[in-house]
Amino acid sequence: MIQDIGDHSFDNAYAPKEPTLEAYALAYQGDNVLLAEKDGNLVLPRVRDWQAVLGPKARGVDALAPRYLFRVDGNDFFLVDEAAIQTGVVGMPRGFVFASVQTMRFYQPRWLAFAAVTGLQLSRWYLNNRYCGRCGCELGHVATSRELVCPSCGNVVYPRINPCIIVGITRGDSLLLTKFAQGRYKHYALVSGFCEVGETLEQTIEREVMEEVGLRVRNIRYYKSQPWPFSDSLLMGFFADVDGDPTARPDHVELSVARWVARRDLPREHEDTSSLTNEMIELFARGDEPMPNQ
Repeated sequence: MIQDIGDHSFDNAYAPKEPTLEAYALAYQGDNVLLAEKDGNLVLPRVRDWQAVLGPKARGVDALAPRYLFRVDGNDFFLVDEAAIQTGVVGMPRGFVFASVQTMRFYQPRWLAFAAVTGLQLSRWYLNNRYCGRCGCELGHVATSRELVCPSCGNVVYPRINPCIIVGITRGDSLLLTKFAQGRYKHYALVSGFCEVGETLEQTIEREVMEEVGLRVRNIRYYKSQPWPFSDSLLMGFFADVDGDPTARPDHVELSVARWVARRDLPREHEDTSSLTNEMIELFARGDEPMPNQ
């Protein structure tokens, strides 16, 4: 999955740091990340790449307004201020282009792709929280930690993480596969949805399954979780058995397709190894899914 980076160590603790020339300096425009390719592998810009293109208005590396993000092994990652690029204070590093963050599902090395998409999650959070939602004043940074604090009313804002469930609904040796009615993702998926106020995870599963495919479920059992920076989410994967009538009725608002697929007809591996959804489909195809009361 996207967070499985092998022997590499991800450290998201905030630290007040100044970037070195070898530190990574990530830049984003919307859902696009600045990248390059070398021999088919992902390359992300470092401070030294930006230094060569600082415009006449720039005052050294400070023009990037670098904001510390996290560390992978011995590599520090910083965020480049989007406004510095848009205003022309900083030029584009040679050989780098903006590309969809969805390409991170496939790029190697995996640890660098994970860093790119995780950086986007923090970039979105900073961009969407420039001002206090309580009093409207500009939010300030805490010197030693990640959260933002309003200097006027003291409101504290932490990075946003949306809890979300994914559920593999089973009927004997069949698994219910779905397709989204909207969006760019057209491959088969599982029923999923965001937790609402006042709900347990189990209640979210029961509600989402009924809303999206008109089914009831029982024997809900947890599998594993996954950080999913593409939607600022923490995904929690479950399996559950269909309860009663197995006729799936997609709502045609969120889902366009809902069909039972036999275990023998399911893929045992996917080209896209980044998602919990695909791992759960493969798990069921092999017969390794968690069983009730296991």
